[in-house]
Amino acid sequence: MSRVARDELAARIEALAAAGDDLDRAAAREAVEELLAGLEDGSIRAAEPDGDGWRVHPWVKTGILLGFRVAEVVDLPSAGPLGFRDKDLFPPRLLDGMPGVRLVPGGSAVRRGAYLAPGTVLMPPCYVNVGARVDEGTMIDSHALVGSCAQVGRGVHVSAGAQVGGVLEPPGALPVIVEDGAFLGGLVAVLEGVRVRRGAVLAAGVVLTRSTPVYDLVRERVIRAGEDGILEIPENAVVVPGVRAVGSSFAREHGLSAACALIVKDRDEGTSARASLEEALR
Repeated sequence: MSRVARDELAARIEALAAAGDDLDRAAAREAVEELLAGLEDGSIRAAEPDGDGWRVHPWVKTGILLGFRVAEVVDLPSAGPLGFRDKDLFPPRLLDGMPGVRLVPGGSAVRRGAYLAPGTVLMPPCYVNVGARVDEGTMIDSHALVGSCAQVGRGVHVSAGAQVGGVLEPPGALPVIVEDGAFLGGLVAVLEGVRVRRGAVLAAGVVLTRSTPVYDLVRERVIRAGEDGILEIPENAVVVPGVRAVGSSFAREHGLSAACALIVKDRDEGTSARASLEEALR
């Protein structure tokens, strides 16, 4: 889809979303269909790189929310003995519409409006939600989630049980972003307002939200969300779960600590070797 066509579609979606009770449902469904098709072929994104940062396209999330508003709940095609019922505009994608994607049998699903680049691998069961983008050579492992509008770069490994959170509301909020070459260990959770920069490694069990303090032991600083509300994990940082003492007298009396994250080193050859073991599975 050309830039002119995207701008025209964005204007239509914004106008339809603002229509209230006067909404033309047929026109809204047509616009949402165009949006979902553009998301699936990669010509539309919820957010895209912009220099050293990212540019959010709020109208994309507005359009997805509009789709939920006008879609009907219907019975979806069954898969063997399993039946499903969901909004008719958001069924699971068919494999023939995702060329070059390896989808291993066992109960995974990719929802309509998600983009998977050739060379991605999905291990069962995992789920990729509407508006998400998963780039070339990335593996989504068992029981992992890529949430709505999340942006996952090239050569990323999302390990078993990991969650890359989604975001639809507020429409202007920055989606969760995991840049090229990052490694997310087992049971990692990267949630609202977090950007994991290129090559970073999150050890098993790390949980990050925009309110999580990250203690950088290498550079002796504390990383918190900026004025834009985004918590950024630096390039090639190796992050492990940690705890910090809580300073109140009650906390000291009861020996309480709060969860945090620790940057213990920068990625080196040894770290990269351990993080690349999944290549044998591709």
